[in-house]
Parts: sequence; structure tokens; C-alpha cells
Amino acid sequence: MSSRDFLTNQFLIAMPAMGDANFAQTVTYIWEHNEEGALGIVINRPLEMTLSEVFDQLKLPIAAGVNASQSVVHGGPVQVDRGFVVHHVGEGAFQHSLQVSPRLQVTTSPDVLDAMARGVGPKTALVALGYAGWGAGQLETEIVQNAWLTAPCDERILFELPYEQRWRAAGRILGIDLATISPHAGHA
Repeated sequence: MSSRDFLTNQFLIAMPAMGDANFAQTVTYIWEHNEEGALGIVINRPLEMTLSEVFDQLKLPIAAGVNASQSVVHGGPVQVDRGFVVHHVGEGAFQHSLQVSPRLQVTTSPDVLDAMARGVGPKTALVALGYAGWGAGQLETEIVQNAWLTAPCDERILFELPYEQRWRAAGRILGIDLATISPHAGHA
């Protein structure tokens, strides 16, 4: 696979027949994909946890005007106790950030949450606990087996759309209504 085929900064959209309960009807933002594997964050599985609760757990005082009612998402089944923040580039310098595209980066260090609680961090962010990971060639095999569709990242879906609308909206990027796709795969 050449580097132009990698899926970094793309959406991975679960096909309707997805049998893995961790990924049924999910949209995953792929933030790293190379010959060693892929890493992503499921963007449409909100937890019953808000940023306020995260800030409280970390003993971070919340500045006036901070929207701490935002839901935290279940980013995937790997390291569910570890936080990941997807946000725009240029909204602060943090210890552990990976620039995914000219506009987006993923930060894994707690200093981003401290900045957000103080009202000086990213203004638009998706906060997740856990991530999804695939070993070398695993994701490619699953795509060939019709488990996933891929689409370009749409920041409106990533940050703004209600969680329950993200899966079908991601399909519409490709001109597809996921609710009408047959759960049976075919190969020509």
C-alpha cells in the first residue's frame, strides 16, 4: 500500500452488517494509518459523562463561560481509561499532539484538558476515552470484506452534528443512505 492510499484524516463508516458490537453503526475518525496499522476514535458513541465530570475527576477548576456540559465519547475499546482530544491546529501548544491534517490534530496529554477547563484551550473539540486500533493490514482486510466504507473527514460531522445523526450523515458524504443498504455483501 502506498502512502497515498492510507486513510489518515478519513472517516471509517461501519457497514450495516457490522457484527462487532463495538463498531455497529459507528463513524471512526482515523487519525493515524500507515504500514504498521491504524488508530482511530469513534465519534458517535457518547458516554454518560460530561467534560464537567472529567474536570472534577482531574480536580481542575472550571472557568466561567466554559461549556463543560459537552459529552465525552467512547472512542473505542482500547485503553478506555486514556483520553484523546481532537481539535483544530493552532488552538494551543500541548505536550503530546499529532497533527493529522493542516486543520486537525489529536492531543493525548492532560494539559489540553487543563487549558480547556481554564477557558484557554481548544474552542471546538471532541473528547474521547479510549481508541480503536488495527494491526498491520487488518483494516485493509476488513475493508475488502465489506465491513467498512471510507469517506473524507467532514468537520461539521466531527464536531457539530448530534451524535445519533453522524453515522447516516457520514454515509451521505458518499451519496449513500446507510439505512437502505443491504446487510449482505457481494463481490464481483
